[in-house]
Amino acid sequence: MPDLNLSFLDSEATAQALLGILQALGRVLVIIVAAVVAKRMTRALVDRYFLARLDERRLYLAEKRARTLALLVKSVVTYVIDFIVILSILSVFNVPIESVLAAAGIVGLAVGFGAQNLVRDVITGFFIVFEDQFAVGEHVKVNGKEGIVEEMGLRVTKIRSFSGELHIIPNGAISEVTNLSRGPIRVMFEVEVAYEEDIDHVLSVLEEITQRAAAEMDSFQEGPKVLGVNTLGASGVSVLIWGRVKPGEQWAAGRELKRRIKIGLDEAGIEIPYPRQVIVPPEVTKIRAAFGITSRHSGDEGGKD
Repeated sequence: MPDLNLSFLDSEATAQALLGILQALGRVLVIIVAAVVAKRMTRALVDRYFLARLDERRLYLAEKRARTLALLVKSVVTYVIDFIVILSILSVFNVPIESVLAAAGIVGLAVGFGAQNLVRDVITGFFIVFEDQFAVGEHVKVNGKEGIVEEMGLRVTKIRSFSGELHIIPNGAISEVTNLSRGPIRVMFEVEVAYEEDIDHVLSVLEEITQRAAAEMDSFQEGPKVLGVNTLGASGVSVLIWGRVKPGEQWAAGRELKRRIKIGLDEAGIEIPYPRQVIVPPEVTKIRAAFGITSRHSGDEGGKD
């Protein structure tokens, strides 16, 4: 019996199988391309919605909080799109999605018991953003780590310290947060002058310096002010200076104000005390002893010449 018909059938079945595979691959390619386009469009829409200028959007959120929410929304949308892509690819190959979802539920339940820390991190991360505890770009102290928030996710928070280290902290491990970027930041320090100086004259000179600084330095939101004599130290009188500045500008403002005070005190002839020693040579001590001369200040520190 000739097998020409069987060969024909075999070749036709092979062609149909190849055509089916090519169609499936084509559908998979379309799904992947659609997912990439959807991700890019979603990210663009999120940026446009959250990161536009305040006067051009309906959400009156702070810029840093908006940037943080934008990162989180992008992360969530990416996970959702990837999950839909996986289900769509499985359906192309005629895999029952219902069974996959049921199995995923069981596996998720099992993984949930074994990944409680992960679940805790995600839940804590959600509440950190929901309660607006801190945002990207803010200066914070978290569990003893201080720096600028570089990235926030639902699982971890990344903080860049001022010395360059990157601290990666799981959100579930965050137990204490100190936000140093909310509201005016205090600048307070003491200026010490010698006991021999006229304290009223010192206060008058410092008042003039701080008033000029308040008028010329935009970083100060309140003050600076001379609060008055704070301590009577071993070598001088300490005057307390106080002010409030914009978040993140406390270091530069404090340095500039101290520079102005040093220049102003020098111009007014007011001395800032510093530790000194008076060394008496042994020969002088012998001469004094021979003549019966004694001195209580022959070895004191901190006195004036």
